[in-house]
Amino acid sequence: MKKKMWSRIVAASMCSALLLAGCGSSGSGSGETKDSKEAGGGESAAASELHVALAANPPALDPPSVNSNIVGGIGIHVYESLFAMNQDYEPTPVLAESYEVSEDGMVYTIKLREGVKFHNGEEMTADDVVASMNRWLEVSAKANTLIGGSVFDKVDDHTVSLTVNEASSDIIMILASPIQFAAIYPAEVVEKATPEGIDEYIGTGPYKVGEWKQDQYVKLERNEDYQPSEGAASGLAGDKTGVSDVIYFDVVTDTSTRIAGVKNGQYDVAEEIPLDNYEELSQEAGVKVTAERGGTLNLFLNTTEGIMANENMRQAILAALNCEDILMASYGNEELYELNAGWCVPTDAQWGTDAGSEYYNQKDADKAKKLMKEAGYNNEPLVLVTTEDYAEMYNATLVVQEQLKQAGFNAEVETYDFSTFMEHRADPKQFSMYITSNSYNMLPIQLSVLDSGWAGLDAPEVSEGIKAIRQAASDEEAAKAWEDLQTFLYEYGAATVLGHYTGVTAMNEGVEGVNYLRFNTYWGASVSK
Repeated sequence: MKKKMWSRIVAASMCSALLLAGCGSSGSGSGETKDSKEAGGGESAAASELHVALAANPPALDPPSVNSNIVGGIGIHVYESLFAMNQDYEPTPVLAESYEVSEDGMVYTIKLREGVKFHNGEEMTADDVVASMNRWLEVSAKANTLIGGSVFDKVDDHTVSLTVNEASSDIIMILASPIQFAAIYPAEVVEKATPEGIDEYIGTGPYKVGEWKQDQYVKLERNEDYQPSEGAASGLAGDKTGVSDVIYFDVVTDTSTRIAGVKNGQYDVAEEIPLDNYEELSQEAGVKVTAERGGTLNLFLNTTEGIMANENMRQAILAALNCEDILMASYGNEELYELNAGWCVPTDAQWGTDAGSEYYNQKDADKAKKLMKEAGYNNEPLVLVTTEDYAEMYNATLVVQEQLKQAGFNAEVETYDFSTFMEHRADPKQFSMYITSNSYNMLPIQLSVLDSGWAGLDAPEVSEGIKAIRQAASDEEAAKAWEDLQTFLYEYGAATVLGHYTGVTAMNEGVEGVNYLRFNTYWGASVSK
């Protein structure tokens, strides 16, 4: 017997709005060339075009395989998933029509919407969904960590089944997660995908990729044949029919250029505005800004290679940190950040906790020196990899380097463009530590720090902690399991939260219809010129 289900699993409580965050974008060059001027708008731009200035070049346009905000932020306009979060953080059918779950919780039978077409004009069928979802389970570190070993199969042309690795109440929420989201591609695109990702950008979303000019822009064109799911637009679900004919995501890595561009109308929206420019822009005529708590600034430590594999060494590093100085250097205004050891939204009734805070913001150089001696540290170079494409990450890295030097560490900084930084970050042989800013997650089990592919953390306590959270008999039991896991992260010296940050987006006062859920959404946006 099967039990009929719709969108009945409600997302864990979250603090009001989340905002644009963290690690996930970057690029190069910012000088105005002929091509960048054409992409950047200026006087020639029509009202049917929207120009969004990004802080970085997208490393790919394949959301399942890249844990990057910039990839996800562009991708949500091009691709869709079976389920997505609505504005109340409830998983809602998008390409799915309905689903049923077996009594033992092991098999989900998902009915697909019929008549939905890809950008190439072909109808979406179960073959496309099975190919896309099984690839997602393989290439998405978050999906693999949580439901790896699960399998999608075809039932008929418009029905698929998901056999999960173990029963859990959060399966549909995981399928709806916007982080490395489960984009549906044509089966032939999936079949031709390489370890580097897909090379054809075909989805079912409200916009299709018109052109991607590396380091300059991604041009999206409205999908005139878009077939939305039922209901008004809500978060990442509902009717997402595009308003603007064209959206340019312009790569503008230089902060001053993004700010000048949104002031003079070259760009309609400028993302990733440094917080020390917030007051200036909030008083600028013709410009409006949004500022919301967005996520956490984090330091991730190598736990597997060389001297960093020694727990005392990692604890020595944590002991040396002065998070107040790091955050001030990163954000410039104490009203725009918060000192807190928690990895989740501090005000979240279930997941907000400062467990392990005795290891946070210690400012204890003497303790650091004692621990590094116990670790047998012999002046080995500690490599901090970073990118100037994200000012808060870069500035924080320089302060951490100085604090470590003062405590007696041989700390070196290696700076790369964002794409190269992401390559180094993914290989523990190429870093001792690195800093990224990361948006809040719907569930703590989705945190990057828990993915072995993020910084190399591979400890049984992590998988055991995730299992305890997912199999908890009550919300209280799940909260306690998360407290224990967060405590382990600090005790093990795997990583530390440096603080919670506010994200700022600036836009022309004529821009309307920009919304937010994990990413800025622009399908409802337009600008009056």
